Amino acid sequence: MPSVLILCTGNSARSQMAEGLFRHLGGAAWDVHSAGTHPSSVRPEAIAVMAELAIDLTTHRSKSVDEFQGREFDYVITVCDHAAALCPTFPGNTRRLHWPFPDPTDLASFRDVRNQIHTRIAAFLE
Repeated sequence: MPSVLILCTGNSARSQMAEGLFRHLGGAAWDVHSAGTHPSSVRPEAIAVMAELAIDLTTHRSKSVDEFQGREFDYVITVCDHAAALCPTFPGNTRRLHWPFPDPTDLASFRDVRNQIHTRIAAFLE
């Protein structure tokens, strides 16, 4: 089963939405995780806009990338420039991808970023 780690700075919005969408679109065929270089907490706006797609993030928590040190992943995807600059090295043949998305600030921009992430993941899984 291929594995993916999605990284952002706070693991509070973009990476959380990407994790939920990746699990939803990729199903049980993928081992999906998200983390942050400086974790904080999952934003309520991210939870709200994902609920609009019937994807539940209420049990998600913001995790540190340190929790995944030494673990092999097939893909590490950074979704912000800051995380790309601070992304640690992972063992094995990890492929690093950088998919920068804007940092959402209000509910409308959360929806827009969610839709951009959805489009990118759907294309990646094709």
